[in-house]
Parts: sequence; C-alpha cells; structure tokens
Amino acid sequence: MMTLALAIRNLTRNRRRSITTLAAIIVGAVAILLFGGYSRNIRYGLQMGFVRSSGHLQIQHKDYFLYGSGDPAAYGIADYRHVMDVVRHDPVLAPMLTVVTPTLELGGIAGNFDAGVSRTVLVSGTEVEGQNELRKWDDFGFGDRAGPLPLTHTAVNAAVVGEGVARVLQLCAALGVKRCAAPGSARSRKIDGAAPTLPPDLVRLSTEAGAGRPEHKDPRIELLAATARGAPNVASLSVVKVERQGVKELDDVYVAMHLAQAQRLIYGGEPPQVTAIILQLRHTSQIPAAKARLQSLLDTSLKGTPLEVHDFETLNPYYGQAVGLFAAIFGFISILIGAIVLFTVGNTMSMAVVERTPEIGTLRAIGLRRSGIRRMFVLEGTLLGVAGSLLGILAALILAYCINHGGITWTPPGRVDAVPLTVRVWGEWAPMVAVAIGLTLVTVVSSWIPSGRGARTNIVAALRHA
Repeated sequence: MMTLALAIRNLTRNRRRSITTLAAIIVGAVAILLFGGYSRNIRYGLQMGFVRSSGHLQIQHKDYFLYGSGDPAAYGIADYRHVMDVVRHDPVLAPMLTVVTPTLELGGIAGNFDAGVSRTVLVSGTEVEGQNELRKWDDFGFGDRAGPLPLTHTAVNAAVVGEGVARVLQLCAALGVKRCAAPGSARSRKIDGAAPTLPPDLVRLSTEAGAGRPEHKDPRIELLAATARGAPNVASLSVVKVERQGVKELDDVYVAMHLAQAQRLIYGGEPPQVTAIILQLRHTSQIPAAKARLQSLLDTSLKGTPLEVHDFETLNPYYGQAVGLFAAIFGFISILIGAIVLFTVGNTMSMAVVERTPEIGTLRAIGLRRSGIRRMFVLEGTLLGVAGSLLGILAALILAYCINHGGITWTPPGRVDAVPLTVRVWGEWAPMVAVAIGLTLVTVVSSWIPSGRGARTNIVAALRHA
C-alpha cells in the first residue's frame, strides 16, 4: 500500500509530463478502437452481403465448385427436393436453419435482336420466395432491410439484368436507366440498313417457349443456352428491371430469372435439377456445427449421392482477401501505436529515474531493497497504462457515438448505394479488454528497463547526485 501511495504521489509531482504521457496512451487506445470498429463493421457488412445472396452453406454436386462453371448442366443435383426435405427435417439442423432454397447457375448468350446486339451472360435461376427470405438476414443489427427481389410477383418468363447487360443490349432507354451511355456511332450503325435477325430454327424455339403466355410491354431479350444434352435452346424473356450489382465484372454479365424457366431452358421435359442448394443459418457461428452435421447426413441418409458442402468463405474468396487486408492494416497500426506508447512511457520513466536519483539513494539507505525501487517505477507505469486505457476506451465510445449519429455516409466495396458510416465499439467487449491489457503490458515493459537502472544505482553515488 505504501508503494502504491508513493507511485501516485510521484505521478502527480510532475503533472505536465504525466498528462502528456497519459494523452499519448489515450490517443493510442482511441485510434486502435476506432479503426478496429471501422474494419469490424466492414467485415460484418461484407459477410451480410454474401450471406444474403449465397447463404452460409451450399450443397453442391461433387467437383461443381472446381469444374462446374464450364458445364453447369453436367453437375446438376438430381432429386434435389428430397435432399432439401432431409435437411429441413433433420432434428439437429432444423433449429439452426432459416432458409433452404435451390438455385441453378448457367451460362448463355443474351441477345436483343431488334437492336442487333448480343453478349455472353451468367444466368441465375432462383426461387423468388427463398431469395426474399435470404435478404431478411441481419444478424449484426445493421437495420438495412433489403427490398424484395425484383422478380417478385412477375411472370415466369420475367428477367432482371445488370446495368452492364442493359447497356450492351441497348435496353437502357426502354427501361429508363439514366446512367447508361449511348453506344458509339460505329457500333450503332446497321449493316445494310437492317439489324441482324435470329436464325429461323432459333426463332421457332423462341416462339414455342413463349407460346400461350400473355402479351407484355417490357423489353424482350432472347437467351440462348445449351441443354443438358448439348442441343441449343432459346428462351424469350421479358426484362422487368435493371439492377446494379456493385462490381462491374458481374454487372456486365448478370441475368436473373425464375428457377422454373431456367430449368425448362436447360432440361426441357427431363426431370429438373439445380446446381446448388443454399442454406442460411441463424448465426454465422453455427457454420462448423451445421457443416459437420451435413457431412454426417451425406455419409448416412444421403449416402450414394455425389454431394459436397462449401461455406460462404470458400465460395467467395474476396471475403477472405478483404478481411485479411484489413487485419494486416489493423495489425500494422496496432504495432505502430504500441511502439509510440512504448517509447513515450519509457522516456517518461527514464527522466523520472534521473530526476529522482537522490530520492532513490535515500530510500535505499533507509532499507528499501532494489526490488522495491523497481516495483515503485513499474507500478507508476502500470497506473499510467490502466488510466490511459480506461480513458481511451471512454473517449473511443464517445467519438464512435458521434460518428455513428453524425449522418456520414459512404459506399462500401460491392455496394451500389451509400450507407451510413458506422464504427462498432460499443458492445465489442473483447477488443476493449484486449486494448486495455495490451497497452497496460506495453507500459509495464517500457517501465521495466528504466526501473532496473534506478534499482542498480549505487547508494553513495545516488546520495551525492545533485
């Protein structure tokens, strides 16, 4: 208790130096917590985007992840409804699941033959109800309620395209898209005064695909794809909306359509299949348990079906890359701030040892051991670290509240609309404790070396020190 009282008295002896050192620790704690909260919010936002679109887990045909993009029809899941029923009604998985929905990914060529243009596209056939349920997931409390899929309450031949697809197929004017630039004059010229026409056999396929459907006023595209047997097939689709994807590479190839239409295009009258079954969990932390249970089902109830399970991090490598990037930046900033605090506290303790050399000699002369001298200086550094960390956490909470309620917006990677800038500090107790312990340990280490030098001071030389 006497050592603690001496440490507190010594810190208040030179208030200006103590306050300066304390300020350095506070600024370090605030910087670490604010940037950590910022990067944590980005990580949660990226995760929410991927989970809303592709779920936490996907059941796929074996090797589809590696080779399926070249021939999706060859890696379809047969009897996928049975697989979904087994998963939905499993007593272990059922409490974890929020959505189980199928999807069919395929490649094709979309053409607007009225304008004489076409391009390759990546088509996603989805069940609208399941996709709308996927969009409701908000485990991190963003409050960002995504609207329903644009295909909701549309005809079976409806389609949604990316802005890049609409631009290339010259559908922007018809769909009221304002940001599309008009094509160059060389591209917009007609050959021999007329646009190319669809070949007769494909016209017949397109007509048969659209037979019996009501007339529509929406712009129309023709989607050409290869069936599971390799024969060409065409679907006539009505484009109901243009939807920006946030990534140009995806925006230039994106087409979404109803699952039933996509299955009819690929499998015709044969039993329909899908390329993946999407599973969304209540919490991301349940992925390991759910994945282990799914593997157990594949080895027992679903044995004989060539299926495998992938999590969203495997399916979306960009997520891991982005998280790794911010983790590296956060680590660099933490080390830099730790070094600054280390040298600041070390300098403060070194000056204190020099100034208090006569005091050290007196204490040693009246019987205080070297360990007592060391303990006194280390305790001073510890008090600075604890006080600076606590005040830094309090300041970070206040600043985070101001930022979160300041109306600042930004557009994160992969998003098309600006969102409020959020720094997650409140409620993240583990980072707060880690920062407090880390900075306190830094101050202890930075006090240890000067305190050792003071403890080894010769008593007679210390008493002579003026």
